[in-house]
Amino acid sequence: MNTHQSDPANRSRLRWRSRRGLLENDLILTRFLDAHEEGLTDEEVDALTRLLDLADNPLMDLILARKEPEGEVDLPHVRALLLRLQQA
Repeated sequence: MNTHQSDPANRSRLRWRSRRGLLENDLILTRFLDAHEEGLTDEEVDALTRLLDLADNPLMDLILARKEPEGEVDLPHVRALLLRLQQA
């Protein structure tokens, strides 16, 4: 299996999925990827992928810390990535 960093298609797909309907999400995610994409670990990519599976409003609530992660996104590596996104 190819890692995120070794597969340009995976990197392109992640960036494309980060383009969101809510402008605020789009700006935060794009700024984060511009600054950190090359250094993301596979675990961080997994966390971001899980977050990108959410609809825009629940994602925004998590990024702005209005809500806590629940269910499939309530994992330590997802919480760690959310902290990084909140600081972006």
